[in-house]
Amino acid sequence: MALLSEEIAAYEAMRDTLEVDYLGKWITLHDGILIGTYETFEEAAKEAVQQFGRGPYLIRQVGAPPAVLPTSLLYR
Repeated sequence: MALLSEEIAAYEAMRDTLEVDYLGKWITLHDGILIGTYETFEEAAKEAVQQFGRGPYLIRQVGAPPAVLPTSLLYR
C-alpha cells in the first residue's frame, strides 16, 4: 500500500494541470508518471493490466472524488 500512496501523492501534485487538460477523463499513473488518458475506466484498466500486471498503479477519473473501497478488498 505504501507504493499506492506514492501514486496518490503524485496525482495530487499534478491535479491542477490534469483538471485543466483532462477533466472527466480517466488517467493511469505508474511510478509517479502519467501513463495515459482514456475515455472509460475499462480502457484505462485494460491498458494498465497489460503494461503493469497487478500494479501498483493508480486509475482515477480526473475531477471526481476518490473512490473509497472496503478494507476487505484492499487486503486480500
